[in-house]
Amino acid sequence: MSYQDNDTLGMYNSNNGSGPGPQLMGADTLIGNDVYSQNDEDLGEIKEIMLDTATGKVCYAVLSYGGFLGMGEKLFAVPWQALTLDTENERFVLNVDSAKLDSAPGFDKDNWPNMADETWANSIHSYYGTQLKRTDSMHSGM
Repeated sequence: MSYQDNDTLGMYNSNNGSGPGPQLMGADTLIGNDVYSQNDEDLGEIKEIMLDTATGKVCYAVLSYGGFLGMGEKLFAVPWQALTLDTENERFVLNVDSAKLDSAPGFDKDNWPNMADETWANSIHSYYGTQLKRTDSMHSGM
C-alpha cells in the first residue's frame, strides 16, 4: 500500500504540485506503507509512527515483518532516518536485506520495549547505522 492509497483528505491529488508532499506528509497516510530493501525485497509495512511528544520529531517507524495474516509477525522499531521515501514507487526503502532484518532486535505486539530508554535507543540506532541525536527529549528525562 502507498501513501496515495491512504490519502482520505486528497492532499496528494493536486494536479499542479501544490500539495504538501513529499517534503511534508500526513502521518496517517504513512501507516500501512510498504517498506522494501535496496535490493527490491519486500520487508513489510509501517504499522505505527512513534513521535517524541516534547520535540514533535518522528523517532521510529514500527515495521511489521513476517508472519501470515497478522499471526506470528514480528515488529521492529526502525529509526526514522534509516528510511528513505521512494516517490517513484510510492514506498519506503530501508538499507538492510531480509536476512539482517530477521536478525534485528524486534518485539511482539504484546511486549513493546521502552523506546525512551537510552540503552535500548542506542542499540537500535547502532544496528541500523544511524545516529541518536543527544538533543532528543528522551535524554532529558521525558
